[in-house]
Amino acid sequence: MRVDKYLWCIRYFKTRTIATKACKDGKIRVNGDIVKPSREIYPMDKIMVRKNQVNYELVVLGTPDNRIGAKLVDIYRKDTTPKEALQKLDLLKYSKDYYRKKGTGRPTKKDRRDIDDWFTDDGDDSEE
Repeated sequence: MRVDKYLWCIRYFKTRTIATKACKDGKIRVNGDIVKPSREIYPMDKIMVRKNQVNYELVVLGTPDNRIGAKLVDIYRKDTTPKEALQKLDLLKYSKDYYRKKGTGRPTKKDRRDIDDWFTDDGDDSEE
């Protein structure tokens, strides 16, 4: 099975096009080598996937015929990602929650509500 199709089947990528692009960008390694999307994979191959600034490592246990459900993913792969990498992912999630550059793009819904509250509060205080 092709490596891009395998990564799509075991739900590492949402679409096969995204998996193919990741291979072309050099974010996928099989047994330590950067591979093309058409590279065939076999059981016991070691795949390293760089996604969201984290290096996921997995071992191929089998190849599914089609895309499978999330509960069945562990039948076809063994995740050997180090715990430090997963902790890094948690830190990235927390840092993105509260970070937004000022002046970039439209205000969010929360920003707009804060602005509306600020304008309505100022008008009520001056009347009393």
